[in-house]
Amino acid sequence: MSVPQLNDEHRGEEILAVLDTAFGELLAADPAAFRVKFRKMAASAFAFYRGTACLFYHDLDAKGAGRTHSAPYLDERTSRVWIHGDLHAENFGTYMDSNGRLVFNVNDFDEAYVGPFTWDLKRFAASVALIGYAKALSDGQITELVTIYAAAYRERIHALATGAKSDEVPPFTLDTAQGPLLDALRDARSLTRFGLLDSMTEIRDFERRFASGGGAVELDAATRYKVLDAFDGYLETLPDASLARPDSYRVKDVVGRRGIGIGSAGLPSYNILLEGHSDALENDVVIYIKQAQTPAVSRHIPDRAILDYFQHEGHRTVISQRALQAHADPWLGWTELNGAGQLVAEVSPYAVDLDWGDIDEPEEIAQVVADLGRATAAMHAAADDTSGESLVPFSTERAIDAAIAADEDSLAPLLVEFAHDYGARARGDHQIFLDLFRNGRIPGL
Repeated sequence: MSVPQLNDEHRGEEILAVLDTAFGELLAADPAAFRVKFRKMAASAFAFYRGTACLFYHDLDAKGAGRTHSAPYLDERTSRVWIHGDLHAENFGTYMDSNGRLVFNVNDFDEAYVGPFTWDLKRFAASVALIGYAKALSDGQITELVTIYAAAYRERIHALATGAKSDEVPPFTLDTAQGPLLDALRDARSLTRFGLLDSMTEIRDFERRFASGGGAVELDAATRYKVLDAFDGYLETLPDASLARPDSYRVKDVVGRRGIGIGSAGLPSYNILLEGHSDALENDVVIYIKQAQTPAVSRHIPDRAILDYFQHEGHRTVISQRALQAHADPWLGWTELNGAGQLVAEVSPYAVDLDWGDIDEPEEIAQVVADLGRATAAMHAAADDTSGESLVPFSTERAIDAAIAADEDSLAPLLVEFAHDYGARARGDHQIFLDLFRNGRIPGL
């Protein structure tokens, strides 16, 4: 992909238009949250890239780089698989799966949808270019890293497509991970449910309640009633085997929160404190209800059958995560609140994101990138006819494997060219965005 060149003024207007389409209503409702979001995005080119999946897909669409079956590696099947939608180098981390096993894998499925598998690979490759540039790696070193990612993805997809046994392609766990992935898992293992509860709650009158402050917002009676009604609707979406003890669902307390992160600015959310699997106070569980957002990629996939498959964005997020993530969070479900779809999941005590801060040596970065390529392939392979959903009724790993096999040698160069081109574009866009923001050019702020 060769990104079309625009002068800064025209590109600035284009960026503003895309941001308005993606965030305009939320920004108008909560400008303060978006000032925080945009200041975080202003911190670096990578932070800007993280917060602008909307711009990324706008640019892909402008080049026709995915929807048509004539695009490289895309056909009727490979252009219609479950994708993560925001696959960059920081959207990986640890979680406790439904079997009680700590796993390192892809996380954050807010942008998941059905589309071309190469869009995930391109978004990740460009993020590698941005991280590599920030760590003063040469263009040659960045090329090598993207090539390693492509090779690891291709190798794992082929293994899965040809029937590799689970012990031949195991997930990343305490027994199988290495390097920074193992460090993250060990950090997660050192965390405790008590530590999480201690940071968010207190004991009052022999019962646990949310502590005041720390971003918690006390709810009025009417809002509390609506949240509890939404919680009742959520319970109906949990798998039958999710939780065995009825008391696990007993609500102890509810508070409001407002999202101010890069991905959640302006989205209302709520925390609910539950009994957990026993009467012991240290086993209480915190879940969150968060308004789900329209995924950026969906604006560029004009397939009515995909859109109509989902009840609302909360349903889409959960169904997508269950498809893409083997043994997902047993508390994962959806509901509606004030007419909007909501995502519901546990505030996990065992979540540790991959920290790139101390991953500096090219050899170590290469090892991590290869592992993330394997994790990407496993994610794509999980979400198909074996996922329990009818939207993708074929084996994605076999479809992707066949598409790559038809032109084995061009995948890495395709991703390398895109990574360099879009990495440079994102760095330039970050500077344009910074100038727009600091000079008061973003409407509503």
